[in-house]
Amino acid sequence: MRVISGKYKGKKLIGFDIIGTRPTMDRVKESLFGSIQNKVKDSVVLDLFAGSGSLGIEALSNGAKEGYFVDSGKEIGRILKQNLDGVENSFLYLMDYSSAIQKFQKENIQFDLVFLDPPYHLLLLNKSIEAIITANLLKKGAILVCEYEEEIPIISHSSFSIMKEKKYGDKNITIYKYE
Repeated sequence: MRVISGKYKGKKLIGFDIIGTRPTMDRVKESLFGSIQNKVKDSVVLDLFAGSGSLGIEALSNGAKEGYFVDSGKEIGRILKQNLDGVENSFLYLMDYSSAIQKFQKENIQFDLVFLDPPYHLLLLNKSIEAIITANLLKKGAILVCEYEEEIPIISHSSFSIMKEKKYGDKNITIYKYE
């Protein structure tokens, strides 16, 4: 697995073979970034449930201003540290998602772009979306990228609109815009 474009193009990323991770395949990543390319430059990015950090690193490679990476797995934390080595303006938080959201709220950090790809079996997608909204972590115009298999993202707030929905094999991606 590698960074596919931008400043860090070709950087090798490890961690795609760790149990519990589902790396985003290059063709999916390419399509995803094609859909949000105008929102990446100078953005503040949150890669919640970061895994290998592939999506957040890709965003930083393509001009994002800062990237915040959150994961609670001990082994994946070691992998994330290695993958973020040499990646400028990246901040690693080895903690559970709800603690990270509380920390960002206290520090008044807001995001332009959020990647959500929680472990499917834990059904955390909607809980994390609701926590992000409640904590007021999104700037106006922010993009929320949800990757999921079965748990369909449900956003009941009228200030969100769907930009794109796409199915890639057993993986689904829905991109929301916060108005």
